[in-house]
Amino acid sequence: MTQLSRHISKTLIHVLFWTLFIFASLFVFSNFYWRENPFLQYLFILVVIVYANNFFLLPFFVKKKFYVIYIFVFAIISVLATMLYCYAFAQCGCSPMKCLSDYLWQTLVPLIFFSFTWMLYRFLEEQEDLEIMKKQHTEMELKFLKSQINPHVLFNNLNTIYSYSIEKPEETPELILMLSDNLKHVLYESNSEMIALEKELNFLDNYIKFQKIRTEGVKQIHFKKTIENLNHQIAPLLLITIFENAFKHSTLKSDIHIEINVNDGSLECICENDFDATKVTSDEFKIGLQNLEKRLELLYKDNFQFSITRNSTFKVVLKLTLQ
Repeated sequence: MTQLSRHISKTLIHVLFWTLFIFASLFVFSNFYWRENPFLQYLFILVVIVYANNFFLLPFFVKKKFYVIYIFVFAIISVLATMLYCYAFAQCGCSPMKCLSDYLWQTLVPLIFFSFTWMLYRFLEEQEDLEIMKKQHTEMELKFLKSQINPHVLFNNLNTIYSYSIEKPEETPELILMLSDNLKHVLYESNSEMIALEKELNFLDNYIKFQKIRTEGVKQIHFKKTIENLNHQIAPLLLITIFENAFKHSTLKSDIHIEINVNDGSLECICENDFDATKVTSDEFKIGLQNLEKRLELLYKDNFQFSITRNSTFKVVLKLTLQ
């Protein structure tokens, strides 16, 4: 609910309540002519009491959390206002108990109604503020997690280009063009919460090409894609963490198997590589995948499955529902 719509709804509630309340009160006091009705004379004071309660008493006591004191003050004001009505306006000449039994409702009904309305709108505003804070916190957390990914990807690509500029300068322009595409993806396209699946897969293709060059003669890369439909969206830089982890922590002279399947609106990424068992428990080994799992929880909630298996190889499986 926007601030304008909230203000309009409050105004309508106030106008509607006072209209119905005045009509009901005049109907009850039908023995009086409208001009001579003591309720109409008392109404001005009642309105002052109600809005003094809404604008001053309620905010003060709720902020201080003096709830018991507020109830006591609320009761005193209600009784005194009713006695004022009985003896100054209606001049009924009845006993205090008779006065309260007959007329207390006229003071209590608007006071209780508008107190409840004030607390309800305050609760709704607090919930909206809480949702905004949660959203801002989530966005900040996602930006922080993505900022930990970007430098690794770019640093490795730059190292590859540097090596090729010395050993194979004729192939360097193509690598620079690939790096340009990756930079565009990381710096601009990844700022969106979701991007086209095709763009993310192109980014991963370029990354694999760089890695094949970097690890030539050192590691064997087996990369397979089975894509049924590209008309989906995915969170940017999500799968790259799995890829990076495999290349960073796989042993020399080993095979890296990566498979991506997109079928019926679901994506499955399987990455398997040899690993050094002595480093499995290190913080450096785990931090990337921990960040990935945190991002998945923030973005996909219950729409993903993420598992890590350590047997003879290190295997990561991610399944998620695409948008």
